[in-house]
Amino acid sequence: MTSASPEGDGEALDLRFLTRDVTAEQAAAVTAVLAATVREAHGDHEPTPRSDWSHPRNALRPRIEVGPGRWTSSAR
Repeated sequence: MTSASPEGDGEALDLRFLTRDVTAEQAAAVTAVLAATVREAHGDHEPTPRSDWSHPRNALRPRIEVGPGRWTSSAR
């Protein structure tokens, strides 16, 4: 059984490898992947900030207005 703490936050993962002859490198790789998955599932990651390029205020053209007669008047 292996006990690992993802990113040193005090939360231990108890892992048991059923495959025989697991090397220390293989165990470390699996532990790192599982720790990252658990951390992501708990929502401990920082949200990606919104880029200014995608912000609506930087649009090149005005928003499309929806309503009666809007499409017919745009073709004239």
